[in-house]
Amino acid sequence: MTLANGRTYLAIPGPSVVPDRVLQAMQRPAPNIYSADLTQLTASLIPDLKAVARTKHNATIFIANGHGVWEASLSNTLSRGDRILILATGRFCLGWGAMAERMGVETEIIDFGKRAPIDPARVAEALRADSAHSFKAVLAVHVDTSTSIKNDISALRAAMDETGHPALLMVDCIASLGCDRFEMDDWGVDVMITGSQKGLMTPPGAGFVFYNDKADRARENADLVTGYWDWRPRTDPDYVYEYFNGTAPTHQLFALREALTMLVHEEGVEAAWARHASLASAIWAAFERWGEGGPMELNVAEPSRRSHAVTAARIGAPHGTALREWTEKNAGITLGIGLGMAEPDDPAWHGFFRIGHMGHVNAQMVMGALGSIEAALTALQIPHGQSALDAAAQVLARG
Repeated sequence: MTLANGRTYLAIPGPSVVPDRVLQAMQRPAPNIYSADLTQLTASLIPDLKAVARTKHNATIFIANGHGVWEASLSNTLSRGDRILILATGRFCLGWGAMAERMGVETEIIDFGKRAPIDPARVAEALRADSAHSFKAVLAVHVDTSTSIKNDISALRAAMDETGHPALLMVDCIASLGCDRFEMDDWGVDVMITGSQKGLMTPPGAGFVFYNDKADRARENADLVTGYWDWRPRTDPDYVYEYFNGTAPTHQLFALREALTMLVHEEGVEAAWARHASLASAIWAAFERWGEGGPMELNVAEPSRRSHAVTAARIGAPHGTALREWTEKNAGITLGIGLGMAEPDDPAWHGFFRIGHMGHVNAQMVMGALGSIEAALTALQIPHGQSALDAAAQVLARG
């Protein structure tokens, strides 16, 4: 017998759960890609995307995943031989930097490890040492999906301003946008990228690049820009075919329109931030209680440095893999692998797992996920503290 029959729950940190309304919005015939209706639809998305990013500047849509908009952001701002500074707090800023290297850009890495956020003082020190201003950009990830570390982007901007360094500040918000508070303009971010498949509650396949006037001035001299990745033609949705450099991702646009209606116009961005904060706090309360009597441990010790979109946990090998396999087979919930915490051929890889709580997630989904994890801990006889669900419920009761 299995208790997994019924509606399954993909609780990995992206792709996230897609609302039924968003899926239903896609269930229609393909439109005329040259029609005014598609032009109006595309134009309607831009103000709402800016509202989520908290920017008055440019928002562009690409048919791409996160790696695609990594490349778009680099190609529009840099030239071969340029130097950039990579601030690593897990797997993903390193990946962004590796892509830059493949494009002919030189990188310098400050690696803060897998459990600590960016230290703005160390960044300031590196920028002061760059008296020739050879760094053209500083790259950071707001939330690293592999480690669940949340970086203080406003403090990073302050450190850059303190040194007077002119480098662009470029931020990956793929895991965080719509979940954790992010203020592009107020925090002085020049380029921000994200994807459709996490906090924006839309199936994978659309990527977004937001950029300000300073970043667009860098575009004047960027020799990496190509026809497809050029962001300038994508600022005028009155020419949809040119905007997408070919056929528009029509059904992605239908889905995104419905998702943004839910996020921006119905719930509200700040209310979504608050919902994610409450749900994340409930999850942390349960994990901390389990850790009182066993090996369970949150990857990030300081709550203010934890993401509200994803939680990475350490439980020791082989418990991480065993727990994930038990919940998927017996409870119908799929938890995330310990991506980037160890190499897959390292036995330690089996000691980590992650839970995504981003986008279209509510209290009963979180409590169901926590209950399933507790059932797995019990079934597998993994030592753990008691009353974890009580602790989570108390957090949710306080709102």
